[in-house]
Amino acid sequence: MPMLEIDTLSVTLDLPAGPLHAVRDVSLSLDRGESLGIVGESGSGKSMSALALMRLLPRRARMQASAVRFDGVDLSGVDDTAFASDYLGPRLGMIFQEPMTSLNPVYRIGRQLTEASVRGGKLSAAAARRRAVELLDRVGIPDPDARMVQYPHQLSGGQRQRVMIAMALMMEPDLLIADEPTTALDVTVQAQIMELLEDLRREMGMGMILITHDLAVVARNVDRVAVMYGGEVVESGEAAAVLRAARHPYTRALLGAIPRTDGPVRKLEAIPGTVPSLYSRPDACVFAPRCTQARPECTRTRPPVKGGADHWRRCVLADAELRALQQAPEVIERVQAEATETALEARGVTRVFHSRKGLFGPPHEIRAVDNVDLSVMRGEILALVGESGSGKSTLARMLLGLDAPTSGEILLDGKPVSGMAPMDRAGRVQPIFQDPYSSLNPRRTLAEIIGRPLALRGIGDARSRRAKARDMMDLVRLPDRLLHSYPSQLSGGQRQRVAIARALVTDPRMLVCDEPTSALDVSVQAQILNLLGELQRVLGLTCLLITHDMAVVHQIATRVTVMLNGELIETGSATDVMTRPETEYTRRLLAAAPRFETSDEKAEDIAV
Repeated sequence: MPMLEIDTLSVTLDLPAGPLHAVRDVSLSLDRGESLGIVGESGSGKSMSALALMRLLPRRARMQASAVRFDGVDLSGVDDTAFASDYLGPRLGMIFQEPMTSLNPVYRIGRQLTEASVRGGKLSAAAARRRAVELLDRVGIPDPDARMVQYPHQLSGGQRQRVMIAMALMMEPDLLIADEPTTALDVTVQAQIMELLEDLRREMGMGMILITHDLAVVARNVDRVAVMYGGEVVESGEAAAVLRAARHPYTRALLGAIPRTDGPVRKLEAIPGTVPSLYSRPDACVFAPRCTQARPECTRTRPPVKGGADHWRRCVLADAELRALQQAPEVIERVQAEATETALEARGVTRVFHSRKGLFGPPHEIRAVDNVDLSVMRGEILALVGESGSGKSTLARMLLGLDAPTSGEILLDGKPVSGMAPMDRAGRVQPIFQDPYSSLNPRRTLAEIIGRPLALRGIGDARSRRAKARDMMDLVRLPDRLLHSYPSQLSGGQRQRVAIARALVTDPRMLVCDEPTSALDVSVQAQILNLLGELQRVLGLTCLLITHDMAVVHQIATRVTVMLNGELIETGSATDVMTRPETEYTRRLLAAAPRFETSDEKAEDIAV
């Protein structure tokens, strides 16, 4: 008997515009110790399905299902009080997508890790603390004992995500739902976290539902996969069968959008349009408006389900037709900038922080950035790579003039950043930050947020700024209906797109991008990477790209510099660093990067 059985789950949100059918007729099952990957673009219903299982839906949401059974118990008959005490934590655990909004900013890390297990009587305070320190160590937090007394704002984005993972594992749940658990993590920690989750699955017989837009992570870490689009499952089956021989146009389009870490640079496939918001139950194929292979019958009737239990899809196309449509990806040339003008330069930059362990502990020095010399040439995309906590984001804040170095000098267009007026500096360089939620004003609409840089610079009137904001939203594939929405009404990926649109609205000469695509699903990431590459080739856009994703580096970077413990340890052309790394640390980063063979290379495996 499966540990989890969900039969025809539907979730409807009662909105002013009418009932929104966010999830429709989703059926899933999971055996004990088995892992299931749920993939799809932002807005496909992945997280909403998980929140329905956890009873964490918004107040306006209505949930219906023929059955939701856990270990043979029909959860519909369990009241909320019993569900919260008996299931949430000890039986069902969840890793949420955005750690900064899930962690309480006024409580120390140690309290947040131990509170549930102590209050629930599962562990004593001392035992809970020992387990919390052990889990922090297992998820890769350095000096875990000292981190217990810190607050969330004192950790990097990747470290906060690791704390969330440790918190979900504190109660040793039977089923763990991981919603984008590795989005903010560098490749080495990502590999470590997924290995940890695999070990726990084997040790405890724990089931896992992995919700992610990273298909490479899914390919390496799950037994079965379900592809969701428009609130429904369009393809499902064993992971190897689905991801190496996809039989639905949507799945194949997602695979074509994945950047690679090797081979020639190719133009990524960007799916046109956006995931629809369905205010009426569809009576045709939900993917038809964006499908390049749509036929007249796709817009008139619901497509049939084809295939067996180990691999099925909802589509009218036959396997042979899919194989005939296969095309080789377009190879693009990596443009090398002519190194004649320095756009941004750091000379001997050092940033030292002082901290202490406890209220009366001795102070100690943290050298986040240590004597860094860095030059970004006009017209190049320089990738700054390294693990979380290596000093990348601290260096970026100083380069933007948002923090002052302890020693050293930063020059922008040959002028000291410290002496520039904020408006002058903003006109030359614009940032895209890692955490979109904390960088967006929650009290302003998207039109106001995106158009705000224009208003501050006195460019245009309200109407022209709104038109420019709409153009930027179209560029990053945000629908017009969100123009007057607030950040809290968007998904994590949509908020990141808003941040990118805001950075591009003033047509800056240079961007400093701190993990700009880490929160985006692969289809939107493909468009953003294609856009940045095109801007660099055509307009000579200068960009400092801070990332942990080596595939992104291979896709658009012209030059790469590697950072470790606040120091730059290797710099060279993207081709040289990616194919002939000189340091052992760089070789480890490349070895840990997920590699994925797309359906392009496995087309011959599609069964007729």
